[in-house]
Amino acid sequence: MPKISAGTDAQTVITTFETSPGTCQDLLDALTDAYANFISKQPGFIAAGLHVNDAQTRIANYSQWHRREDFQAMLRSSEMRERNRHISDLCRTFEPVLYDVAATF
Repeated sequence: MPKISAGTDAQTVITTFETSPGTCQDLLDALTDAYANFISKQPGFIAAGLHVNDAQTRIANYSQWHRREDFQAMLRSSEMRERNRHISDLCRTFEPVLYDVAATF
């Protein structure tokens, strides 16, 4: 489970996926499989969560990594590049953005 707190050394990544109601479940299945069978087993992975909006047009992903380099190494792996090609086919756009936690309430 992600632990959100300011001052952490963990790297936070928030990725948003723009999809459609017709492909939302397929995209969610692909992301769930990626996390269960590959991403969560990579060095530096801490935790992640997947969120779907009510209209099933967006999926948001929150993940935490020990270091930025851990996340980047996972993205550059041949398996994740292959998975991202499939994920890309299931959505209009997706964008991972790296963040630092500035404050929590």
